Amino acid sequence: MILTRRRILAASATTLAVSPLAMPYVARAQQAQITLAAYAGIFQDNYEAAVVEPFRRANPGIRVTYFSMGNSAQALGQMRAQKANPQVDLVMMDVSVAKAASDEGLYEPVTQAQVPALADLSPRAFTPGVAAPAVTFDNLVLLYSPQQVQPAPTSWKVFWEPKYKDKIAINGVPDIIGLGFLMMANKVFGGDDYRRLDKGFEAVGNMAPNVLSWDPKPDAYTMITQGTAALGVGWNARGQIYSDQSGGRMAAVLPSEGALFQINVLGLVKGSKNYDASRTFLNHALGAEAQAAFTEKMFYAPTNTKAKVSEAALARTASSPERQAMMLPVDWLEVAKFREGVTEQWRRRILTRR
Repeated sequence: MILTRRRILAASATTLAVSPLAMPYVARAQQAQITLAAYAGIFQDNYEAAVVEPFRRANPGIRVTYFSMGNSAQALGQMRAQKANPQVDLVMMDVSVAKAASDEGLYEPVTQAQVPALADLSPRAFTPGVAAPAVTFDNLVLLYSPQQVQPAPTSWKVFWEPKYKDKIAINGVPDIIGLGFLMMANKVFGGDDYRRLDKGFEAVGNMAPNVLSWDPKPDAYTMITQGTAALGVGWNARGQIYSDQSGGRMAAVLPSEGALFQINVLGLVKGSKNYDASRTFLNHALGAEAQAAFTEKMFYAPTNTKAKVSEAALARTASSPERQAMMLPVDWLEVAKFREGVTEQWRRRILTRR
């Protein structure tokens, strides 16, 4: 279903004021309106509380609607369908998908003069060829049930232990979680280049008959919390949140072999009808205060280097130099070049091993 302006404005939205970045609206009596398209579910709950609501309170002259998107592919499809007449103003998505959006001219590039917060972002927040800066950093983690997996796992190799047959839940390729797990398996079993995944395919193929689901519903976090699965793979931010909510039935760990980073970007839609107000929100979302608030709320590592985050919250991210050194250096734009081929190999070499 194509998103329309009428449907957007029917969604819940709160009224809000003008910051210095949106001065053109001070002279106008009417209220500005912007639509942010970003992830649904627990992400929306926490992002609205930590980032969007404070913006609404500080900017009563700008009305913000949060439009829920299931994943980055859906967001890209929506942008393509609306290219001639955009109905959203800012879109959040995975950096590898954002490269395609940028190549197709769907994002509007911005400068530091337009969005001052860009000056404070980490160098990793800017990806060549992507016309949108990073708004969150996350990393892959191993999920497990403390009741079923003892002692607590320290290595990705736990997935190959026979006693966990039919107790493993992982989102398979083309999902980015499955792709990340394949790259980590490749590293753990002797592969020295994430662009050549033969050792990863061999290892995951050997493990495949033990997997309960390559498409866990509603997700691996829930299946482990409910006791249906004992092991899974997920993202740190969600893993930390669900771990806290599980009452000790699920935990997330960074294995000794390390993991890999994932980047979400937030950019202005080319042709936005609400450019100045959207730019104001983007500056807020990338600012130190909003970045710190979201890290405290959901444990995404901040992209703003001036974000003041508590040591307790930072300890639950991969922000420390020691943990960053453990990360597999993946160029997601390079991955995008061979992702389709990996998906085809996955169908032939993994999904047939049941």
